[in-house]
Amino acid sequence: MLTHKGTQTINTDRLLLRRFELDDAYDMFKNWVNDSEVTRFLSWEPHNNIEVTKKIVEQWVNEYKHNNIYDWAIEAKEIGEVIGAISIVKLDENHHSCEIGYCMARKYWCKGIMSESLKAVIDYLFSEVGFNRIVAKHDTNNIASGKVMIKSGMEYEGTLRQVKLRDNKDFYDLAVYSILKDDWEGAKDK
Repeated sequence: MLTHKGTQTINTDRLLLRRFELDDAYDMFKNWVNDSEVTRFLSWEPHNNIEVTKKIVEQWVNEYKHNNIYDWAIEAKEIGEVIGAISIVKLDENHHSCEIGYCMARKYWCKGIMSESLKAVIDYLFSEVGFNRIVAKHDTNNIASGKVMIKSGMEYEGTLRQVKLRDNKDFYDLAVYSILKDDWEGAKDK
């Protein structure tokens, strides 16, 4: 049985993973949600005004009352700004598994920040909540996201061919990665 604790604060060397707050909409809009390069491989369009961002953050904040919501703001300690997000996007209670999704401001790409975030969240979900399996998927054209998953200890499982439709015109493939609790704990012991 899962022991839901909700979105708890997680500290890493460079990051504070925490619940979103209403004022985070400004950092989000400034740093990534309006950037078409960031959203190019995601399932949502860039925000064209901050009001869209504010509504989404308000929804997330309201959902925190449920202890099975896991939605972290990624705050860079050095600058005190929210530079990304990492969340459980699918949760399967019966099989103790979940799927994680993430995104981050472009200027922080290729600095190990998302791997640091993903490792911290994986550890929390295995050790505190009791998940047995964690999955992440990426558009096969987004090779950098696959590298984040590998750096975080996940293993490639396969490709779901033409499983998604972008802009109602182009089908695309998703690469699937996962990690099991036993694998995570075994890697920590080494």
